Amino acid sequence: MFSNYLIGLREGLEASLVVCILIAYLVKTGRRDALKPIWTGIGIAVAIAMGFGCVLEFGSQELTFQAKEALGGGLSVLAVALVTWMVFWMRRTARHLKSELHGKLDQALAMGTGALVATAFLAVGREGLETALFVWASVHAASDGTPRPLIGVALGLATAVLLGWLFYRGALRINLAKFFTWTGAMLVVVAAGVLAYGLHDLQEAGWVPGLGNLAFDISGAIPPDSWYGTLLKGVFNFQPDPTVLQVTVWLLYLVPTLTFFFAPVGFASGKRKVTVADEQASRPSQASQA
Repeated sequence: MFSNYLIGLREGLEASLVVCILIAYLVKTGRRDALKPIWTGIGIAVAIAMGFGCVLEFGSQELTFQAKEALGGGLSVLAVALVTWMVFWMRRTARHLKSELHGKLDQALAMGTGALVATAFLAVGREGLETALFVWASVHAASDGTPRPLIGVALGLATAVLLGWLFYRGALRINLAKFFTWTGAMLVVVAAGVLAYGLHDLQEAGWVPGLGNLAFDISGAIPPDSWYGTLLKGVFNFQPDPTVLQVTVWLLYLVPTLTFFFAPVGFASGKRKVTVADEQASRPSQASQA
């Protein structure tokens, strides 16, 4: 449940911040007349994202077992790829997101109502589709026959909407850079579990070999139906009897991804600027000594 809450919170907050930026800019520039097209675009994006999630959930129920596992595994791999790209993209561009959205909104205001609807739709729609796909893959991986995964996602989205509203009202201020860094890192851990489970689905579908080649089996020590087994599965998508391929893929994804994620951004360019600044600062003292 926690992993699904984290997904709903992390993805929902990104969309909430985008909406807050768009709405606040229009209000501050006295263009309240453009709010209706913006909300229309946002509404269309949310509806399409929800429809996409419903198609994934209900459409897959009519498939055979092998087809369902193949679909689940393939979409899990795709979801992990999209979320990984999103996490790194947000880390690089979070500080420039506001100015970028303002520029696009200025262009849309000059072009008319249709452009405003399209701008809001594209800004929120990408987040919505990524969220729907990753939520479906995560819920599919962590499904235990209860509504807890969906409840976790719903609570995360509700929290994100509340935080977005508080940001807009100026009642809440947090370090967004640190927030997105640490939630992004936790999301990478969740994605590693989704990826491993997706490979297991592909093995069950017969698309990938090695289903009977287990890396270990600690089901006796950590029963899947125990409270701690359920907790580990809900948070990390932990499986007590993974295959060798699952463990290998999990490690090959998690370790390099976290290493690159926590690597300094623009370290070399920042060091160059400091060096030049130090040289300029030292010149007056050198001149005075002379």
